[in-house]
Amino acid sequence: MSRSRARFDTAWQAARDHARQAAAQFGMDVVVTRDVLGRACLLIDDRGRALAHDDADVVALRDAFVAATRPFTGLEPLLFGEKLFAPELYFDAEDRAPVSPRQGSTGSVHALERTVIGTDWARSVRTPAHGALGRRDRRVALYGFKGGVGRTTATAVLARYLAGTGRCVLVVDLDLESPGVSNLLEDPAGIPRHGIVDHLIEGGVGNADGLELVARSSALPVKGNGEVWLAPAGGSPLAGEPYDYLAKLNRIYSDLAGLNPGDGDRPFAARLEEAIAACEDQVTELSRPPDVVLLDSRAGMHDIAAVTLTHLSGLALLFAVDNPSTWEGYKMLFEQWQQRPALARELRERLRVVAAMFHSAGDAKRLPALRDRAQQLFADTLYDQLGTDEDGPDDVDDAGDEGDELYHPPLEDDDAPHAPIPILFGNDLVGLDPLRSRDWPELPFVEAAYRTFTTTVERLLPPPHPAPESS
Repeated sequence: MSRSRARFDTAWQAARDHARQAAAQFGMDVVVTRDVLGRACLLIDDRGRALAHDDADVVALRDAFVAATRPFTGLEPLLFGEKLFAPELYFDAEDRAPVSPRQGSTGSVHALERTVIGTDWARSVRTPAHGALGRRDRRVALYGFKGGVGRTTATAVLARYLAGTGRCVLVVDLDLESPGVSNLLEDPAGIPRHGIVDHLIEGGVGNADGLELVARSSALPVKGNGEVWLAPAGGSPLAGEPYDYLAKLNRIYSDLAGLNPGDGDRPFAARLEEAIAACEDQVTELSRPPDVVLLDSRAGMHDIAAVTLTHLSGLALLFAVDNPSTWEGYKMLFEQWQQRPALARELRERLRVVAAMFHSAGDAKRLPALRDRAQQLFADTLYDQLGTDEDGPDDVDDAGDEGDELYHPPLEDDDAPHAPIPILFGNDLVGLDPLRSRDWPELPFVEAAYRTFTTTVERLLPPPHPAPESS
């Protein structure tokens, strides 16, 4: 029987194993890369001591690597730092994932993925520019790995509640493939002329000035001096004005080169950040700075969700229903972050689980069961690992740099990322049509269902901007 061919996953595992072998054999740092087709190659950093490409050990490594990874072998199975035009693009790349550290005479190994989409799930969070950190702290992402968990309705309810406390709230519809929250906040005639996709497209050619991106909600009842503003996914053009939403949507996700020679690249994450900042600035110009910005994110493993969770928000609400597919999905996501410890440490304290559509009637054990599963998931992936000894689980296995405080909150900690915030679900909510009943957020059973959710999220937010001093 002929030898079985390597598949996508087994070829990558073999490539990483050969990278470790090369790091140990030559005592040099190695980067194992995988291109958009899944083809792997090894980059060996021999800049300090050049390797002869016809050396017997090098030839043997190349032959073994090709045999183990074919047909997912790169066009050049082995590359050498000494011969690369710009080796720092690989050996110093920020989005490398550590595989094994340098130890003694053995070099380090890092993995570097080149994919078409999804790179932002694992891309390091860049240090916010001046002023951007304050913006991020006021942004709340609402995300569900699975759709149909009531995320958009919860966004509208939360917006209305926070506005009821006197806050200025901006809701950004980032479910670009399936916009929805706009219809809950505004009548079609009140939707602004442009949306997020317009800024992404026009900004790509430096033409975003003058876009009308936000409108104040007139469909959501708000008492007092609070405000709800909407930034829709797409705009509502004037009569006779051409508007092709799909043509724009199909072009927004690419990373772009700089507009002018010498300008840096403009990844999708940076351009989406600019679009949201533009919406915030317009609300400020028209009224006052938003106290909170709700980002209604696309569900699933989508680029929008990746950017929203990892780059844009100071608080990310992860909607979960207690079923296997939900936990498997979040496990896949958390394991991606786990591969980049620095990213995981930066993210984990910004996450909170929301027990969505939670049926509480008659079963007091359901919420504790969900908490158990959430805590186990965080403990297995994003929390620092606990060692065990005779004195109990208090040793740190991988808490980051020596001296870092261990982060592994206990199951009972109500402020921990795994502590679920419940949204109750009852029969009264079945058949509720927010589009026909504009006073729906004020219905008693709606307020009761979301009370814990809204008050808990409010507690997690920074205080509103101080009122301007009167002249």
